[in-house]
Amino acid sequence: MDVDSSALFAPIVINGHTVKNRLSVAPMTRITATRDGKATETMTRYYARFARGGFGAVTTEGIYTDQAFSQGYLHQPGMADEAQANAWKPVVDGIKAHSAFAIAQIMHAGAISQGNRFRDSTVGPSAIQPKGEQMSVYHGRGRYAVPAVMTETEIADAISGFAQSAGRAIDLAGFDAIEIHGANGYLLDQFLSGNTNTRADRWGGATANRVQLILETFKAVRAKVGDKVPVGVRISQGKVNDHHHKWADAERDAEIIFGSLADAGADFIHVTEFEAWKPAFASQGPSLMHLAKRNAPKAAILANGGLHNVAQAVAALDDGADIVTIGRGALANPDFPRRLSEHRVLRDFDPTILGPIANVKETELAM
Repeated sequence: MDVDSSALFAPIVINGHTVKNRLSVAPMTRITATRDGKATETMTRYYARFARGGFGAVTTEGIYTDQAFSQGYLHQPGMADEAQANAWKPVVDGIKAHSAFAIAQIMHAGAISQGNRFRDSTVGPSAIQPKGEQMSVYHGRGRYAVPAVMTETEIADAISGFAQSAGRAIDLAGFDAIEIHGANGYLLDQFLSGNTNTRADRWGGATANRVQLILETFKAVRAKVGDKVPVGVRISQGKVNDHHHKWADAERDAEIIFGSLADAGADFIHVTEFEAWKPAFASQGPSLMHLAKRNAPKAAILANGGLHNVAQAVAALDDGADIVTIGRGALANPDFPRRLSEHRVLRDFDPTILGPIANVKETELAM
């Protein structure tokens, strides 16, 4: 606790909206919604704790966007209709009651869906079986299915699903901002990654083509919610089913991806790595957050990955990050910012919280 953490408590303005400090809760899948995808009272209590604990922003778990192929997990919350959107209102109210910035993360699981009440099959950019096995903590079992190749109509429907869900999140649920999930191996990232996208059409080939689905989704969301709502994109190299994946063209890919998002007008870019401060490619090279800031200097850079270590969090602000997003550290310390400001000891993360199923436990809510 000898580290000067005052920089973490400076406010920041994102597209005209003030976030009170540089500490945000990272999106974490907790599968605590009803079977039909509605947010619950347990979720309201779960998210409110982080806001009450002093976090400047709270980003939700990934919210599915349509009644077709987007759902990834059983008991995942959705934003695919008015009923689901209205169920988020108490959650958002609980976050904003403590002056925290409420960010809805919207996602399409694509080929790594392992629980979808609307469909028995999956889709992706190419008919390539995803690596690894489904995650048991999210009710998964066995290998992922081989996805069907998405048609132009299905791609257009997926883009529309993102846009319509973003509109509901802002207009009905009351969120402050939208984060488009373009990371961690889900649909948009499947199109971005050369090992999962072998298409020969306008969506495949060079990196500049493979990033187009993210850009088209961003443009559709922006058109739906307007210019005054902060809209950002989450980007990663690693996937939930392929932790060590790296972009083939390294810094050149970073230049294309982050530069394209900057040109599109992204208000923020949320980068996530296992250890955010480490070089993204070469052993002595820049971190991913540094590359994001270098290539998108006007966007706010949110950085995630092991930054519950206070010294690492402070250092991240000097390495391209504008906000640090905390996952495991927030689960262990829902009052992380308050503890830090009061010089109290931070608790260590207990991984048993996420087992045997990763839903929110009553024991957590008592913390």
